[in-house]
Amino acid sequence: MSTDPREVMNHSAMTWLQIVVVTITIGLNALDGFDVLAISFALPGIAGEWGVDPAALGLVASMELIGMCLGSFLLGGIADKVGRRPAVLFCLLVMTLGMFMVTTTGSIFSLSFWRIITGLGIGGMLPAINALVAEFSNNRRRHLCVSLMAIGYPIGGAIGGSIASWLLAGYDWRSVFYFGAAVTVFFIPVILIFVPESVHWLTRKQPVSALEKINKTFKRLGHTILDALPEISPDVRKKSIGDIFRPGMMATTLIVSSAYLLNLMTFYFIMKWVPKILVDMGFTDSSASGVLGWANIGGAVGGAAFGFLTLRFGLKKLAIGAWQYTIFAVAKEGTSINSDVFR
Repeated sequence: MSTDPREVMNHSAMTWLQIVVVTITIGLNALDGFDVLAISFALPGIAGEWGVDPAALGLVASMELIGMCLGSFLLGGIADKVGRRPAVLFCLLVMTLGMFMVTTTGSIFSLSFWRIITGLGIGGMLPAINALVAEFSNNRRRHLCVSLMAIGYPIGGAIGGSIASWLLAGYDWRSVFYFGAAVTVFFIPVILIFVPESVHWLTRKQPVSALEKINKTFKRLGHTILDALPEISPDVRKKSIGDIFRPGMMATTLIVSSAYLLNLMTFYFIMKWVPKILVDMGFTDSSASGVLGWANIGGAVGGAAFGFLTLRFGLKKLAIGAWQYTIFAVAKEGTSINSDVFR
């Protein structure tokens, strides 16, 4: 029997292994959320210990975002070349190195350098897990699974905020990064044991032993073993990121990218500076981290609701509604902070 394994995955009911993989991608995105916000949790403690001025702190807080941009460009394509699984494992190693080495720093320069390294891993991880969750989901549940994966980010911030509050109440700012490095290491054997290579990637690229690997995964999924793989044309195998800039796609790419960029600018500005603003208002480091955690709980609830709504409504209308609500919420938050400052 010769069947396209991608179609089998797209049209079959999701099995326990697919649910496990989706759950792991939620955890990986939660790890990204914690690792990005770790510097926000730690900034008040760093400022107190090193006597750093706000301008320098703003630079440090932006370093992993610069690393994420570089990682998305430099490492994001690795998942298309060598596979989703090895790309995720490599990014986890980079993130572990960056998180641990932050604890050894004693200057703004060295701290910024290792935050860039951490950002490289996070930036490479995000496109890899996006592809992984989409390719392990079937057509019916794909939008929901991608949305659930996305809420891992605020979940990581929420849970991380609670843990950071507890750590900072008894230890110094380095404890936040020790915890982040330990959890990052934990995910390496999890990926090795539970996450096989993407069937979609193996079918399109067809590296050595592709059929054997797909059949091994199909056996775990309970699908019928395949006799051969479909023939893939050279044009399909050569598809790249450049395709999204071709005529017919250029306008959509620019609009979606711009909207995403502006959304992230607002998100990271709030997430990076809320703890420092609250500490300057007289709250403790642990209390400031707790507030940031609650902000992420809201993000997780909203993301989950968005995911389930995709089962009934179109993505375009839902996205426009979410952006409109965000504008209103951010404006109200800014008004509330200003009132507390001047009171």
